[in-house]
Amino acid sequence: MFPSSRYIRCAGYEIHATEWGPPEAPVVIAWHGLARTGRDMDELARHLAPRYRVICPDTLGRGLSQWSRQPQDEYRLSFYARLAADLFDQLGIDKAHWIGTSMGGGIGTVCASGLFQPQLRGRITSLLLNDNAPRLADAALERIKAYAGQPPAFDTVLELEAFFRQVYQPYGWLSDAQWRQLTETSTRRLPDGRVTPHYDPAMVQQFTHHANDYLIWDHYDALDIPVLCLRGAQSDLVLPETTAEMLARGPGARGLVRVVEVPGCGHAPALNVPAHYALVDGFLAQVEGAGC
Repeated sequence: MFPSSRYIRCAGYEIHATEWGPPEAPVVIAWHGLARTGRDMDELARHLAPRYRVICPDTLGRGLSQWSRQPQDEYRLSFYARLAADLFDQLGIDKAHWIGTSMGGGIGTVCASGLFQPQLRGRITSLLLNDNAPRLADAALERIKAYAGQPPAFDTVLELEAFFRQVYQPYGWLSDAQWRQLTETSTRRLPDGRVTPHYDPAMVQQFTHHANDYLIWDHYDALDIPVLCLRGAQSDLVLPETTAEMLARGPGARGLVRVVEVPGCGHAPALNVPAHYALVDGFLAQVEGAGC
């Protein structure tokens, strides 16, 4: 099964997304991580596509989406929520499940809360956070800033692939073909002919100008939908004390939250193997069985 490629006008920008599955099926939004693209979700989307309409956007400044004209103001969760609200409307999405890796989980949380975009309240029926939480470890954020703000450039695609294999080793097992696809779907060529990751380096301004943008307990506490947090067992971004707090407050205190540690992964599980699919399938089946 192959996806269709969509270009949607959201908040004044052309946003690219891949779309999988039948148009009449229940919708899953699958949103990627900070320095990645929507194509990271290909394996999961292919698995879900027989039963779901799966939308995998490239965030502003990533992949084939436009880059921000005002990076200081627009590379932040509140603007990403505005993009998502327009995406829902432009694609005619009434309700959707949300699966978000890292940054994609943060975007899903602020969208589901409705605090930034009230028109989204009630339209996200479940939230799967893939190694994301309402508070992220400071040391890990510093690590991410160090590499994301100054992406390397290489003479060859194979050199870039070797870099990706090193940096994203915490994703867990990927086949050689999956590593090659990850590389080819997140590579752009510079004017001097070298290759570099396919994102706007200015997106790191989310951290330099909005230091607490990912401290979103107020959004989390406002949630009233089922939440599954998949924590990479070796994650340095989502700490066990944070997931414990998630279970004790907000939707966790109301029994709506479950945390599962994913073995063999750090930040963040690639959602590309049967064990990962089983976690996603089980959660979606439970939510739909409960009528959410």
